[in-house]
Amino acid sequence: MNFIDSISDSWNSIFLILNVIYLATAIIVAISVILDNRSPTQTLSWVVVLFVLPILGLIFYFIVGKNYRKEKIFSRKEHKDFERIRNLSDNQIIDLQDKSFIENEKVRSKLPIIKLLLRNSKALLTKNNRVEILNDGKQTFDAIISALKKAKKHIHLEFYIIDDDEIGNEIREILIFKAKQGIKVRMIFDDVGSWKLSEKFIRSLKFAGVEIFPFMQVRVPFLANKINYRNHRKIIVIDGKIGFVGGINVADRYLHGNKLIPFWRDTHLKIEGEAVRSLQVVFLVDWHFVSGRIISGVSYFPKPRVEHEQFVQITASGPDSDWSSIMQAYFSAISTARSYIYIAVPYFIPNESILTALKTVSLSGVEVKIIIPGIADSFLAYNGTSSYVEELLEAGIRVFSYQKGFIHSKLIMVDDVFASVGTANMDIRSFDNNFEVNAIIYDEEFCRKLKGYFIEDLSNSHEFDLDLHRNRGIRRKVVESFSRIFSPLL
Repeated sequence: MNFIDSISDSWNSIFLILNVIYLATAIIVAISVILDNRSPTQTLSWVVVLFVLPILGLIFYFIVGKNYRKEKIFSRKEHKDFERIRNLSDNQIIDLQDKSFIENEKVRSKLPIIKLLLRNSKALLTKNNRVEILNDGKQTFDAIISALKKAKKHIHLEFYIIDDDEIGNEIREILIFKAKQGIKVRMIFDDVGSWKLSEKFIRSLKFAGVEIFPFMQVRVPFLANKINYRNHRKIIVIDGKIGFVGGINVADRYLHGNKLIPFWRDTHLKIEGEAVRSLQVVFLVDWHFVSGRIISGVSYFPKPRVEHEQFVQITASGPDSDWSSIMQAYFSAISTARSYIYIAVPYFIPNESILTALKTVSLSGVEVKIIIPGIADSFLAYNGTSSYVEELLEAGIRVFSYQKGFIHSKLIMVDDVFASVGTANMDIRSFDNNFEVNAIIYDEEFCRKLKGYFIEDLSNSHEFDLDLHRNRGIRRKVVESFSRIFSPLL
């Protein structure tokens, strides 16, 4: 045997040993995934990835797939959160025998959902509220900036993304000015969503007296065991009297678009009244988690003076809870629909329960319309969403792709009485992994206004045709199918 043959045999032996090691590791990891008792879709997806993508699949799993026992990270948070919710908000509970509630037949018809959210997330029903729909970035930021400038006692902000750009800096300057006036300003940003936020930006706020903390700080974003559990909430509470919640982050693209997407379509809410107390609670328990500090006092929960009547529940969900509260609310609203269901969402990657519920009610005669993006901001998410279109169409569901820009609204309306607007997408990540918050509104007037905006979005959308969609080409179908495999992992 010559020298070259010897080297070749050595490399073959090393390669064989590495293959055996990888196969053994992949089998152990696959067994671990199965024992985690995740959803069958997620489990199968990870097993496929581990064996179809050698080495890369294993690396990907350890970055974003491994469950580092979220119970150990969040179990104490959940206990403290629920305790503080009880302590701070017991006096918010609306008597379900309240005359105005009993006499409102449509609202009363959603009593099972109201009770569900009360039990699965302590989402307390509030009555005296005024909810304003902010239908785009300009309306939203105009309202936010106006309210921030009028703050007298405190400002609380919590966002997934805060960019160091024009609107980010405009809000930063207002916060600095208010902090120097002696107003308490507290701010939470997600450390992955806001990974581009500069130290200079943060230091300027701290120097002015703003208290600012990252949510679950990640030193190396691509090699972190906490990258899965992100704070996707967008909350502002001012003086305990005015609250904002919805889909818009603090970034210029919501005002001006960007190079790839010229227009971002989103929906946000301004809330005044009793429901602001619930938003305040969500912020304060997150504040305790990131800072270790307990904030309480009458000044943070002033008595609402709103006489307008709109029934609202604020529901928060996340990996610290035993229940996927927002997903359960969606499921209950969908499965009990009698007339129509309208949905607008940027990422439609549902679990089997939601998908089955939608197809079942559609086949039962309920009108179902869904608006999804016609322009992609994420290759996998866009194609993963597209992979569901054909089976939705086959069930009689009308699906539309938004053409004017990127639709980032996250809303669902049912039967002119139930509406949800917030941060949760209709996907597995929002249901299981992210910290989310939605406002559930039970009000005919509100639903009519939101429905009007939805119909306007339909006019800027292209409706899918089942026959044409079936003939979209094998290459497209393959891309969608592989994206669908990966999408539950994202």
